[in-house]
Amino acid sequence: MADIGGPDHHRAERDQAWDRVLRRLRAELGEDVYSSWFGRLELVAVIDGVAQLTVPTRFLKSWIQSHYIDKVRALTSVEIDGVRDIALGFRGAASRQANRTAPAETPAANQGASAVSGRAASPERASFALPVSSERTTTTELDGIQGSPLDRRLTLASFLVGRSNALAHAAAEKVARIESGVPLYNPLYIHASVGLGKTHLLQAVAHEVLSGGRRVIYLTADRFMYGFVAALKAQTALAFKERLRGIDLLVIDDVQFLQGKSIQQEFCHTINALIDAGRQVVIAADRPPGDLESLDERVRSRLAGGLVVEMGALDEALRVKILEARIAAARVHQPNFEVNTQVLTYVARVITTNGRDLDGAVNRLLAHSTLSGAPLTVEVAEAAIRDLVRSREPRKVRIEDIQKLVATHYNVSRADILSSRRSAGVVKPRQIAMYLSKQLTLRSLPEIGRRFGGRDHTTVLHAVRKIENAVGADPTLREDIELLKRMLQE
Repeated sequence: MADIGGPDHHRAERDQAWDRVLRRLRAELGEDVYSSWFGRLELVAVIDGVAQLTVPTRFLKSWIQSHYIDKVRALTSVEIDGVRDIALGFRGAASRQANRTAPAETPAANQGASAVSGRAASPERASFALPVSSERTTTTELDGIQGSPLDRRLTLASFLVGRSNALAHAAAEKVARIESGVPLYNPLYIHASVGLGKTHLLQAVAHEVLSGGRRVIYLTADRFMYGFVAALKAQTALAFKERLRGIDLLVIDDVQFLQGKSIQQEFCHTINALIDAGRQVVIAADRPPGDLESLDERVRSRLAGGLVVEMGALDEALRVKILEARIAAARVHQPNFEVNTQVLTYVARVITTNGRDLDGAVNRLLAHSTLSGAPLTVEVAEAAIRDLVRSREPRKVRIEDIQKLVATHYNVSRADILSSRRSAGVVKPRQIAMYLSKQLTLRSLPEIGRRFGGRDHTTVLHAVRKIENAVGADPTLREDIELLKRMLQE
């Protein structure tokens, strides 16, 4: 067994690559999610192409496996040479303490445990087996192209519908159940913020089409990139492309992470070929096609040419439904877990962000209930979920939001701000938008420049300094900028 962590220079390279993985997780998921779930994730070794990762508790292991394992696998495979797979375990004394305090896994779960790739866990790697029954996941595969794992629980029947997602659900259901003829909505493009159910809908469509015996591939953007790069290295890119274009349904999740000019070109060619052949394409992202500024204009145009549906924030009634479903699922394993109406209503009212935070709230309530044995009151619930209550936190501002608001305020278009036009009526709003981007986001100057039509970081720095100087001398401009800040942060 070869461990690239052996010699010092290999270990240093491995550690640098692992740092890149963590930085990408932080950038793509946000500081709150990263700190909650990945701050204590460690790379122990790489053995026979499998990266051995550990966390200190069974709870963290289960949560990462349930929500983020595919992303961790994809980033690790891309950043660390020779890694084909990952295995997640919990470590040392923290592991023993977790074993004493956490509910024991059921024998069925242990018997069905498998490595991330789907291989059976060998005895020497038993501590890295994942607590997921093989009956709960499946993987789409076609002629050697292995898709991302599908969770069989994520079906159309299990998707909870409310005002914010009814249109997306109806469109997904229509697409999934068309058995012949030209697709109605092609591509179907669903966008929403994190944790609002995009992946559930995409996997539900894949399950429905698979059940009809048709050919389906479900891929995250990371998995698509990894597959294409691997095919290029193996000099099998042509065969990879031909196999991918021979399917009935292509499902791509998190397309906002698609990077690389050649990969984007191939992605666009694949989409065009499938749509022209009357095959269905379903795509999800965290923003509309026009806001995917890292993607080539041709890709954005093609994605916008189908049905674009937004899934909005969860309304309170839908949050109650989700909580009731999660509590019912938890009660299967913990029959004594009871949450009264007052606690349920409180949690639904204060957790307003997304479904993942609702999952986290139920997990915290379950932990308090099982570990303390005390009844759950509103006061206990308030203490248990305090870290998830974000209603008083300032809104996270995106550069795209800044550009749109500034453009509207100064009666120009966002396209004007991104263009090379140098008229005074465009230059001033552009500089103000750059200044606000530096003030209200954590993006670097080069990143801001890229988001403003590919400008150099020195252009951004010049704009920031110019507006800083102007604000001190122009009360009207100062009031304008303060108003824009308040509007962006509300």
